[in-house]
Amino acid sequence: MKIAIPLTGGKLSAHFGHCEEFGIYEVDDEKIITSELVTPPPHEPGAYPRWLHELGVNVIVGGGMGNRAQSLFHQNQIDVYYGVTVAEPDEIVKTYLAGTLESGVNLCDH
Repeated sequence: MKIAIPLTGGKLSAHFGHCEEFGIYEVDDEKIITSELVTPPPHEPGAYPRWLHELGVNVIVGGGMGNRAQSLFHQNQIDVYYGVTVAEPDEIVKTYLAGTLESGVNLCDH
């Protein structure tokens, strides 16, 4: 399984469309196998969901995400968690693997 975390300044980005890079984590048996930082393509509607799907991502965790983006991720078979507290990406992935990551208040209003 692969998890994508949009990052700004090395921490979870409040809005995935404004992130500087994505942390891509490959996980198995409740542990991180590999992680890498990747630069996304230019942001335009639908670009990130397609691109992350092509990278084999199964889950995206964000601070904020509009309804259309959520729908596009679901169409690309990517589960969405939003409203997650800004934190270090490794900690977010560990929380997800522990089964305690929850979506909160969406930090995006569109």
